[in-house]
Amino acid sequence: MVEGNSSTVNEFILLGISDDPQMQIVLFVAFLLIYLVNMVGNLGMIILISFDPQLHNPMYFFLWHLSFCDLCYSSAIAPRMLSDLVSDSRSISLFGCTAQLYFYVVFISSEFYILAVMAYDRYVAICNPLLYSSAMSKSLCTWLSLGSYIAGTANAIIHTTATFSLRFCCSNLINHFFCDVPPLLATSCSDTHINEILLFTFGSFVHVSSLSVVLVSYAFILVAILRMPSASGKLKAFSTCGSHFAGVAIFYGTMIFMYLQPTSVYSLDQDKWASVFYTVVVPMLNPLIYSLRNKDVKETFRKLIKKKLNSFLTRGLPCP
Repeated sequence: MVEGNSSTVNEFILLGISDDPQMQIVLFVAFLLIYLVNMVGNLGMIILISFDPQLHNPMYFFLWHLSFCDLCYSSAIAPRMLSDLVSDSRSISLFGCTAQLYFYVVFISSEFYILAVMAYDRYVAICNPLLYSSAMSKSLCTWLSLGSYIAGTANAIIHTTATFSLRFCCSNLINHFFCDVPPLLATSCSDTHINEILLFTFGSFVHVSSLSVVLVSYAFILVAILRMPSASGKLKAFSTCGSHFAGVAIFYGTMIFMYLQPTSVYSLDQDKWASVFYTVVVPMLNPLIYSLRNKDVKETFRKLIKKKLNSFLTRGLPCP
C-alpha cells in the first residue's frame, strides 16, 4: 500500500539517496568501503583499549565508549542503506522502522554527552594534572558514561513514542534512506506541531547542554595552554586538543544543520547528504581524529601486531 485515505500504514518504503542505477552502484561501493573502515577502526579501538592494561585510564575509557556509540548508531543505519542501494525492494516494516529510529537516537544522543565528558576529562588533565587521578576516579567515570546512556535512552523513548503515536495513512513513502524523525513527520497525516516542538526542544537541550560543557572546558584548556612556558608543551597540547575540537565541530555542526534549522527552510533532499555525512563518514573519521593519531594507541597496535606475528612464526617453525 502506497496511498490511502483511511487505512493505517504497517510498512514504509524508503526512497533512498538516488534512483539512478549507475549512481547506486558507485554509492554502494563507496559507502561499503567507508563502513568497513568504520567497523575496523572502531572495533579495533574497542579491542585495543579492552585488552591493553596501559590504556586502562579515563581518557581511553571514554574513547572506548565513543567508538562503541559510533559503531552502534552507524550500524543501525549503514547495513540497511547498503542493502537498499542494490535491492529492488526498499520496504521496511513498522516495527523495523521503530527499532531503527530508537537505536539510532539512543546512541547518537549518548555520543553528544560522551563528547562532553571527554572534553571535561581533558580539562581536568591539563588544568589540574596533579588532581587528575583522584578527580577522575573509576566510579565517577562509570557514572558519567552511564549517565550519557541514560540521557540518550530517555531522548530516544520520547522521540520514538511521540513519532509513532502519529497516524500514517496518506502515504508510506519516506523521502530518506533511514527512519528519522523529520521525514517521518513529513509522511504523517496527523498534526505534527507538538512533535516539531518536542524535536526542537529536546534536540536543543541535548545540543546546548553538551556543547556548553565542551566550549567551557576548552576555554579553560586554551587559557591553560597559553600559560605554559614550554613551546613544545603548547604545541603538543594544541595538537591533541585541536584534533579533538575539530571532530567535535564536525559532529555538532552537521547535527545542528539537520535538526535545529527552521522548518521553513528545511529540505529533505538536501539533508539526506548531511545525514550520510554524520551517520556514515563521521564514525569512520572518529578513530583517526581521536585515537589513531595518539602515540600510546599506535604503540599498543605495534606491540599487538609484533606479538601475533612472533606467535605465528614460532608455531610455524619445525621442532629441532
